[in-house]
Amino acid sequence: MSAAPLRVLVVDDEPLARQRLEDLLAREEGAELVGTASDGDEAVEAIRALRPDLVFLDVQMPGKTGMEVVREIGPERMPATVFVTAYDQFALQAFDVAAVDYLLKPYDDERFEQAFRRARKMAELSEVGRLAGRLRALLGGGPVPASAPSPDGPAPAATPASPASPSSPWTERIAVEMRGQVRVVPVSQIEYITASGPYAELHTPERGYVIRERMQALEERLDPARFLRIHRSIIVRLDTIDTLLRGGGGDYAVRLKNGVKLKVSRTRVEELERRMGVGR
Repeated sequence: MSAAPLRVLVVDDEPLARQRLEDLLAREEGAELVGTASDGDEAVEAIRALRPDLVFLDVQMPGKTGMEVVREIGPERMPATVFVTAYDQFALQAFDVAAVDYLLKPYDDERFEQAFRRARKMAELSEVGRLAGRLRALLGGGPVPASAPSPDGPAPAATPASPASPSSPWTERIAVEMRGQVRVVPVSQIEYITASGPYAELHTPERGYVIRERMQALEERLDPARFLRIHRSIIVRLDTIDTLLRGGGGDYAVRLKNGVKLKVSRTRVEELERRMGVGR
């Protein structure tokens, strides 16, 4: 029996921005567009009347801003929220932990699909309630609780298991099966992840661990405030990056604090620069 579709509300004061989201949602199986709103006041009414599972919420709008919409509805009553914004790096860091995800205008189809997958997973796992405290902290200006992964490291074998703690929707440990034993690798020890087909290698300071897990699935489970996919086959922990390297012909790479050099896809450069606070 198929799962019920995810009921989605789109809120943006720009008609073209609304239409883009509508078109992208139309391609997603399991998504039902239940309404649109063009300003903050309409958004409040629509959320109360339609009770959507997910809201794509523009931050800057006439009437009420996106954050004022959250205040009026109340964090406990807000559906899963993906902010759509052109805000600076510091606001984005807050949104990373206060919402399911964010879309930074202009965004590509792949970035939208990533945000939608995260939102759908949160709804399916009934994780939305866990975001209420984070939204409340953000609105009140107090400390925003972040995910709190713990610390531990080529050894092959592998089947994955990725538990999340009761206080965080993001994976904190990845179980690696090898030689008949299971080793638990805290994500805080993972410096970067590389992929080859259906396998991924978790790189820690001590060693590498190979698991049978696709990058898309790993990306959805890792805290986006701490990890970023910089290439189709590479995910990096942001605080391990030492230098952004700009080569000839528009090629980019990062050098980690341990000296490892990793390629950066051109489509990921702008977001990486924003997260690093680097201006062009």
